[in-house]
Amino acid sequence: MASSAFAAGAYAAAQTVARPGSAPKIAQAAGAAGGGFGTLLAQTLDGVAQSGAKADAQAMQVAAGKANVVDVVTAVAESETALQTLVAVRDRVISAYEEIMRMPI
Repeated sequence: MASSAFAAGAYAAAQTVARPGSAPKIAQAAGAAGGGFGTLLAQTLDGVAQSGAKADAQAMQVAAGKANVVDVVTAVAESETALQTLVAVRDRVISAYEEIMRMPI
């Protein structure tokens, strides 16, 4: 069950990263001059922060009576999915680092 939830979260995050009519951010980051993993990581962190800010803004608009509750629920769900995906990637990176450190020289 947890793996299917992770897969669904990863798929949802991938859908928010790719925009119709343009190359995905992953491809753009990999092809950018001077880019690489650090650039991709920075862009992903910015995306997670932006989705959290969007959810906060939507919640404030509902509190003021200017927005629909459905929009807030959608923004919070997108933010939660992005954060879960980020945490899963972080866990995988830490696991890979620990495995590399256990390798004999």
